[in-house]
Order: sequence, then structure tokens, then C-alpha cells
Amino acid sequence: MSRHLEITLRKAETLKEKPDEGNLGFGRHFTDHMFVMRWSVGQGWQDAEIRPYGPFSLDPAAMVLHYSQEIFEGLKAYHGADGSIILFRPLDNLRRLNRSAVRMCMPEIPAEEVLEALKQMITLDRGWVPQAPGASLYIRPAMIATEAAVGLHPANEYLFFIICCPVGAYYAEGFKPTKMFVEDRYVRATAGGVGEAKTGGNYAASLKAFADAKAKGCTQVLWLDAAERKYVEEVGTSNIFFVIGGELVTPPLGGTILPGITRDTVLKLAADWGIKASERRISMEEIMAAAADGSLTEAFGSGTAAVISPVGEFIYKDKAIQIGGGQTGPVAQRFFDGIQQLQRGQMPDSHGWLVRAA
Repeated sequence: MSRHLEITLRKAETLKEKPDEGNLGFGRHFTDHMFVMRWSVGQGWQDAEIRPYGPFSLDPAAMVLHYSQEIFEGLKAYHGADGSIILFRPLDNLRRLNRSAVRMCMPEIPAEEVLEALKQMITLDRGWVPQAPGASLYIRPAMIATEAAVGLHPANEYLFFIICCPVGAYYAEGFKPTKMFVEDRYVRATAGGVGEAKTGGNYAASLKAFADAKAKGCTQVLWLDAAERKYVEEVGTSNIFFVIGGELVTPPLGGTILPGITRDTVLKLAADWGIKASERRISMEEIMAAAADGSLTEAFGSGTAAVISPVGEFIYKDKAIQIGGGQTGPVAQRFFDGIQQLQRGQMPDSHGWLVRAA
């Protein structure tokens, strides 16, 4: 059932002390308010409310706890050069959440109305948007199945919510080259699976490989395809790009990797800037050969959390593959600087990506 959302506002009586912007970390501090609404069969979305941040009460039989019907998104708000608070491509994130919802047999949200609720919440919590260089307000929309039932079927009740947290750099090393472990034993997703959905199970399944990579001194995991363990797919928290022979190369979308908003931003900016780019399959054998002959000059990840993350080294089959002398390359630097400037309204927005929230 579709109906216009009526949003109730209930302000927090006691406000939290805001954290030191020089020591935010990532995902440790949460704002004063959150947005919540519920869905049930026959009633649709209802009880939409901006309310004080706080815990939920779930029945032990809530189906999310047993069958993992859960999806989420990640986007950011920034202090703009004109003093406004800017959201970057928020509708793209909310529409991607709806695509995840369809794959996971969950109800779609009214994206435009949820965006208006988000803008109201950010206006209310404007003081939580950090102004320190490189800092931002991370926004996490999520949906979980709340029907109390044990027995496999799509749930009849859901909870959607949005929480926010001020964040600094995603990686402790900041914008510096990272070391990636190329995983050829475990797999993240297979054709026909849920790899392109932003659902919690994908990330839970990646934790063992991530822990192993950390133990080897690596920052993240680079996943290969499930069928041949040969072709590059994506990083644990981002899409991946290579600069080979002056061309920007990234694996194609095919159902097994997340269609990243930042990935799409990079490709569109590359077209704007006259950088040759291609979406094609790329094997580790090609990567190794290009590294050996010097044609592989850069590699970097792209994602909401880190924006652009240069890669200085891959570890593959116990061999170290160094990229660009282990230094940040000019292409990664240009995208990092350009996207950040765009997100803060410091360069023209020719694509209509910016939404003023406050």
C-alpha cells in the first residue's frame, strides 16, 4: 500500500557532547536523532518519526536474526563552501537500496519522501556535521525484517531506519597507499547470488578472509571471481580501478559486485576529463604482467567511506606486487581531490549530484 508519509518530529531532551573532530575515527560516535518507520503487509509504510537516537526492542524470533533479511546503504553529508550542508547523490543511494530490497524480497521505500525526512534530520543535527578537513557525516540507512516467526518465508513486517555518525578517514593511514591481500581461496559472491545487493550476509561472509589479510599485514582483501579464482572483482569495502598503459580499467558490473556510487562517479568524471576508461574483465595474470613491464602505474579503490584509496602493493600467492613504487599516483590523487571538491561545492556540479540539506 502506497501513501504519503506523515513524519512526526520528537526532539531529544538531552543532547550529547560532541566528539573531538581531530579524533573522530569511523563509526564510533552517533548523532542525537535518527529516522524510523515501519512496514507491514496491508498497511505499507507507517509510523515515520524523527526521534532521539536509541536502541530498538526486537522479539527473539525477529526474522532478521534467523534468516538475515537485512539491507543497508552508506552516504555522506559535507560542509559546503557556501556554508550549506551538502548531500552527494543521495537519491542514487536510496534507489540502490530499493534494488537491494527487491533482491531480498523486502518492501521498497518511497525514496523521495525518505530524502526529505533525511534532510529534516540533518537540519536538526547540523552541528554534528564536522568541519575538519577530510571529515564528514556518514549516513547509514538500513532495513531489517522484524516479524516474529521461525519458518522460512519473506517477512510480513519490517523496520527502516537512518542513523548518522561524524567520521574522519576510513583507513587509519589516511590517504596513503594501502596493501591488499588477493584472496584466491574464499569467494565473496557467485553469479546468480546476492553479490550486487548491499546486504549484511555478504559482509559477514567476508570476515574470515579479512581477518587473515590483517594477520598478513594487509589493509583489505581483493576478491577474485568464484568460478576460476582468476579475474579481479572488487575490494572488501570498495570497487577497484587500475591504470594500465594510461587507460583506466575496472571490472564490469555483472551481478557479483556492488554497483558503487563512487565507482560510477569516477567513470563519469573520467569521461568529463578526457581520461580513457573501460569496464572489462581483468585477470591477476594480466595485473602481474603489467606490473612486471611497468605498464601498470596505479591502482586504487573507490567507495563512499574512503572516497579514493590508493593501493601501493598487492600480495598474491605469497608474492608482493608493488604498484607505482608504492606511492600515490597522479590519477588517484586527481580523483580524490576532484570528488572531494565536488562534494563540498567547490567545483561546478554539471551532473546535478549535489542536494542541499541545510
